[in-house]
Amino acid sequence: MVVYNIKRLFRGLVIILFSHTFLHCTSVTGNEEASPMADQTQFNDYWYSGKAEITRYALQQARYGEIREGDAVLIFVTENFLTDKQVKHESGDSQNSTLVLKLNFTRKFYTGIYPYSMMTSIFTPVAVDKYPTLKVTTSSQEWCGHTYMQINSRENKLDILLRSYFQGEGDENFQIDSDLLEDGIWTTIRLAPDKLPLGEIAMVPGSQFVRLRHTPLKAYKATTELTTLKDPALASEELQAYSINYPDLQRRLTIKFEKSFPHRILAWEESYKSGFGPNAKVLTTKAVKTHSMKSDYWTRNKLADSHLRDELG
Repeated sequence: MVVYNIKRLFRGLVIILFSHTFLHCTSVTGNEEASPMADQTQFNDYWYSGKAEITRYALQQARYGEIREGDAVLIFVTENFLTDKQVKHESGDSQNSTLVLKLNFTRKFYTGIYPYSMMTSIFTPVAVDKYPTLKVTTSSQEWCGHTYMQINSRENKLDILLRSYFQGEGDENFQIDSDLLEDGIWTTIRLAPDKLPLGEIAMVPGSQFVRLRHTPLKAYKATTELTTLKDPALASEELQAYSINYPDLQRRLTIKFEKSFPHRILAWEESYKSGFGPNAKVLTTKAVKTHSMKSDYWTRNKLADSHLRDELG
């Protein structure tokens, strides 16, 4: 990955919104340059308002050959990010700082008596037409144990760190070619859907799928397409659907989102073989938007703020 100067990306100065301590979550405010695929004023008003976009989805998750009821949440927020250390920029020199759209993607569901809790964090530069997703982290917790995976884009390679309680995975550190990351598709949709890769490509599957299926982390052949559709059950306006098909994995992911800005994600479907062994069958995970809000949630940590959970369903 080429380390680049924020001054080359944005005409104005980056303004960081600090809270009382640097440990709090914060968003970015200011008149930053938008992705070229959106009107800059419209983009700035939406993404630099000092609030995150939080959306809850009713989740039907395929696991162990059955469909489980659960919840998924997508939290999008802009923040400043150090391209060399690949962590949030909270203080000090801004030479290697750039604006990113961060997505925290959680899903929770039960299998029988015990719960699954998964979370992925994705960091994609606002100038997504020029620079790739820089970092992805995914953790998975359930009563058998937990795993953690981190992907960093550096010097035209993807650095992988994997920590797992499974013997066959253990502690691993390795590199793979710097192919496209499926996880970066979710943020690209919000920033510049016209920049989504189309046709036959090599793509690294989503990290939550990789953890659930214990699939080797590498690029696979994929075919992608972007279509326009009407789905009155989701919205009255015209939508777009981005699909990724992995023949070798028998997996297909389709994400439906608003065609117009801010390109909110309304639903997705993911089909692949669920369960293990000869009796495993292809099932489809589905998620549909139910509630959404804009909030500076990092300040909403009092008991009196608990009503906001009801507003998110």
